[in-house]
Amino acid sequence: MAETERVPFNDLSRGMARDREIMLAATADVIDSGYAVHGSQHSSFEAELAAYLSVEHAVGVASGTDALELAIKAVMPAGRSAVLTAGNAGAYTSTAAVRAGFTPRYADVDPVTLCLTPETVLPALDDTIGVVVVTHLYGYLGDAATLRSLLDERGIALVEDCAQSIGAVRDGAYAGSFGHAATISFYPTKNLGAIGDGGAVVTRSAETAETVRQLRQYGWAGKYNATLPGGTNSRLDELQAAFLRLRLPMVDGFNARRREIIDRYRAAAESLPSGLLAVLPADGEHHAAHLAIARSDRRDEVRAALADAGIATDVHFPLPDWEQPAFARFAPAAELSATRSAVGEILSLPLFPELRDDEVERVCSAIRGLR
Repeated sequence: MAETERVPFNDLSRGMARDREIMLAATADVIDSGYAVHGSQHSSFEAELAAYLSVEHAVGVASGTDALELAIKAVMPAGRSAVLTAGNAGAYTSTAAVRAGFTPRYADVDPVTLCLTPETVLPALDDTIGVVVVTHLYGYLGDAATLRSLLDERGIALVEDCAQSIGAVRDGAYAGSFGHAATISFYPTKNLGAIGDGGAVVTRSAETAETVRQLRQYGWAGKYNATLPGGTNSRLDELQAAFLRLRLPMVDGFNARRREIIDRYRAAAESLPSGLLAVLPADGEHHAAHLAIARSDRRDEVRAALADAGIATDVHFPLPDWEQPAFARFAPAAELSATRSAVGEILSLPLFPELRDDEVERVCSAIRGLR
């Protein structure tokens, strides 16, 4: 099948084309301002992001992984050495924990949502754990309020990884507003994507926000006066901040379109035999629908059949963190069965807001044709 006939997994050029004129105008504004970093675009975006999430503080940084590292450093209680997280979310938290100087540990995930829950986290807690990072995986915002209460009772900090969940709302509160801190990625494929890289730490705590601001700038208390250990160079540049300001008001509409596409995929898969392909739901405002995730007992076979029909797919994520050589030394003693099952069955279907209706229907037709 010709490349032009394929349904792409993602196509960033479509969003760039849609936003081209306003982004060119924003680029001119940045150039004319004379500021490359930490100018008015940056400060305005921080304020607008905090207001959107109904939190008091947002701190722009260079990437989502930097945001995780700095948030972990900022909220880790004294005397603790470990970060508890899920092992099916791409190793980003493991990377950040190690970079921050701490040990990653793993709890199992819920077998339905594939995310950490209070019930899966509780058995894995001990006195070494100072931070739990809960990734709102695929855009799903679970019961973060109960998890926060459980951790508060034990003197453990909660960091929400909202790289995939900006705009998700549960009980009137946004993802990112439940934890002691939360992190966001603005990588171009995210629900709120830049035309480059970027991230943010958001928090209700003035102390945490100030610590992250100091850590992102070498640990400086003042210029060339590093007083806080663990500092780095992590800045959200002025141009990306300008682009993100333009796209922030679009997020809710993007998320609604993403949920609509997933609903169509689910309907197409409903009549398939058990185990062949089931699409995870994204059926409410608690889900930002970052990825269209399906599960299959015959994943390789299904992906091949979809490829033959001109449908691009991917796998997010194929290996538990501890099966990646860089993190093998942190492998859990217990068998985390839900995590193990998930990584062997999941696949991702095409999903981005600019996907055309005829392309969505082609994916649905290919799903209905699976045997």
